[in-house]
Amino acid sequence: MAKLTNEALLKKITDRFSDKLTLLGEPFGLLTLETGREQLIDILTYLKTDPELQFGFLTDITGIHYPDQDKPIGVIYHLHSLVNNVRIRLKVFLNDGDEHIPTATVLWNGANWMERETYDFFGVIFDGHPDLRRILNVDDMVAYPMRKEFPLEDPNRVDKKDYFFGR
Repeated sequence: MAKLTNEALLKKITDRFSDKLTLLGEPFGLLTLETGREQLIDILTYLKTDPELQFGFLTDITGIHYPDQDKPIGVIYHLHSLVNNVRIRLKVFLNDGDEHIPTATVLWNGANWMERETYDFFGVIFDGHPDLRRILNVDDMVAYPMRKEFPLEDPNRVDKKDYFFGR
């Protein structure tokens, strides 16, 4: 079987979802696409179940926060086709205050903890998730520590005053 190139992969995906995807580039050879949350599950299902593509391995789900963009919260999916030895990155950006996205646990059971971690650190709510709750932070925490508005230091700590460091 010939290696699946990024060009062939992009053509195959855009033939099916032409108006629902935006090419963001190929940093370090990793094909990166952006889509909306409405068609996310359809695209992920296609990537996983297509007999030629076979992106059966969900490597990672994570979030990102760009506070200066129109849609500041991003959810990033990394998929790997072990058969073709090709990877793809899919990004979905969400409006601030409307951080809802469908769960990928309907396709991969392993998405469970990845989505819980993304919820815990970025506040993204995965609709349909079987057990969406904090996984690493305390349950009564009200902030999301990976967002840029989260304070880096506790202003009440006395051991972190500037005059202790000659400033």
